[in-house]
Order: sequence, then C-alpha cells, then structure tokens
Amino acid sequence: MMTVAMLADPIRRASRRRRRVLTALALLLVLALVIAALTGAVGLSPRVLLGEMPAPMDAYVWWQLRLPRLLAATLIGAVLAASGTAMQGLFRNPLADPTLLGVASGAGLAVAVWIVLLGGMGGQFGLYGQFVAGFLGALFITVVVFTLGSRAPEGGSLTTLLLAGLVLNTLAGAAGGLLAFIANDQQLRQLSLWGMGTLAHSLWPGVIAALIVVPPTLWVLARSSHDLDLLQLGELTAFGAGLNVIRMRRGVVIATALGVGLSVALVGIIGFIGLLVPHTLRLWLGPGHRLLMPASMLGGALLLVVADTLARTLASPAEIPVGLLTSIVGGSYFLWLLLRRRFH
Repeated sequence: MMTVAMLADPIRRASRRRRRVLTALALLLVLALVIAALTGAVGLSPRVLLGEMPAPMDAYVWWQLRLPRLLAATLIGAVLAASGTAMQGLFRNPLADPTLLGVASGAGLAVAVWIVLLGGMGGQFGLYGQFVAGFLGALFITVVVFTLGSRAPEGGSLTTLLLAGLVLNTLAGAAGGLLAFIANDQQLRQLSLWGMGTLAHSLWPGVIAALIVVPPTLWVLARSSHDLDLLQLGELTAFGAGLNVIRMRRGVVIATALGVGLSVALVGIIGFIGLLVPHTLRLWLGPGHRLLMPASMLGGALLLVVADTLARTLASPAEIPVGLLTSIVGGSYFLWLLLRRRFH
C-alpha cells in the first residue's frame, strides 16, 4: 500500500520545481531590466540606478523616458502572455490567441477613427486621446461579444463567443482598411507606426493607467488557474466537480479584454507574445496552469523587455517598432516547429 509520505513526495517535487522555474524567470527578468535601463541612444551609468544623478540629462532620461517605458514593457508583456495562457486554457487549444474575441481589432478601429475622422488632435492631448479611444473601442467590442453570447440558446457557449469574435474581427478590419484608404499621408504613417506596435510613447499617464488596470487583471487570471485545469477535463466533468463554468468563463474573458484592450490602446498591436510565450512554456513545463500562468507572466514581461531593448538599440538613434521584432521571432519559431514536425 502507498503511504502518506509516498503520496506527498511528488507534491513536494512539483513544488520545488515550481519555485526553481519561477525564481529563474524572475532573475532573468531583473537582469533584462537592468541591462535595458542602462542601454539606449543615451547610455546611463549604473550609479543612476542607485539613486545618484550626476547630470540633469541623466535624471530626465531615467525618470521621464526610460523608467516608464520599462514599467510599460513589464506590465504589458505580462498581461499579454497571461491573457494568451487563459485563452488557450479556455478554448483548450494551445494555439489560441488573446485577440480571438476581436478586442485588439476593436481598439485598432477606435484609434483609426480618432486619427482619421477626428484629426488626432496633435500634442500630448492627442496622444492621451488615442489611448482613451483604443480602450473604449476594446470595451465596446467586449460588450458586443458578451451581448451576442448571452442571447445564444446555450447561454453563451465558447462557440458563440468565438464566432462573434471572428465576425467582429472581420468587420473591424474592413472598416480600418477603409479609414486607411481615405487617410492623408501623415495620418497613414501614424496609423502604420501604431499598428506595428511601439513603446516609444510610453509616458507616465499611460503607465499609471496600466498600473491601475494590469495588476488586478493578472490577479484574476492567476486565480483562475485551478479552474482552467478543471476545464481541461471537459465542461461536464468540471461542472460535476463544482465549477461554475459560465461564471468562470465570463471572468476570464472580461479580464482578458481589459488587459489586451489597455495594451493595444497604449502601445499598439504587438503580436505573438500572447501566443508564443504560453505555447513554448507549455511544451517545457506541461499543461498545469498553476505553474504555467505565473511562468507566462514572467516570460511575457521578459520577452517584451528584451525585444524593446533590441528595438531601441539595433538601429540607434532610430527605433524599430517592437511589434515587428516580436512578429519576426514568433513567425520564425512557429515555422521551425512546422518544419520540425514535417521532417521528423
């Protein structure tokens, strides 16, 4: 017969492995943040990080430009990867993406309306207006998706939500294309740069909004880890185990919409983080969300901080849109997976 000690040993090993993985990812993130803080078009001395400001220019670069940008990269990378993990668990598909519900497309359409039809209103007010427009667009799409889902005969099934997201993605993409067609050259360039994703405009007002919205979103997604594990056994099994599937699904989708909507509103569309990070970590760590969810948060933050550092330095003093780098990395990775499966 198996003793209590024999049953407890695998649990202790899993707990130790969880601590090691999360500690390693956290240390890598801290190292990436330190390197990112010191490098760029204007290099900073390590003394700046210790509180010494030998020159006014260093103080300005650190407090007004680099620190808010690092915070934005950390928060947005974490929430995109956590949202991807939640969507993959919710749809029970390791290739699901947090933009499935049309949230990013809704935010993109609202920003296009702000830039093209409302003139964008230059200056800092115009930039903040773009943030607000993107967030309201994401919120509107979320309300529409849930309204359509709640009126379905089955009470808002995943299939209905997915189809609603697909339809709204298509409509928003078509409307955005029409706005791009009638835009002038300056508006078209602004739309193109925003659509490729950049953290160049990560200023304190936007970062403060992220600090208010992202941590509760991450907490909700982290709390859903156990429920997502139950859901992998099937909805009927999860319901039999006491899980309110509809309420859990609603909470996960709303949290994902808030996180992704705010991210798209602040920095534009940064692809593949919500798909690449959880998919890769799932292959390494397994499907259990109690480890996968926090690991994805750290991994997403790490990936975006590294990508943004490269975007700022590879073509310095010019800057490469960070969304291009993440798309290149993500596309190359999945092409490698496809070729590996084809020839093995």
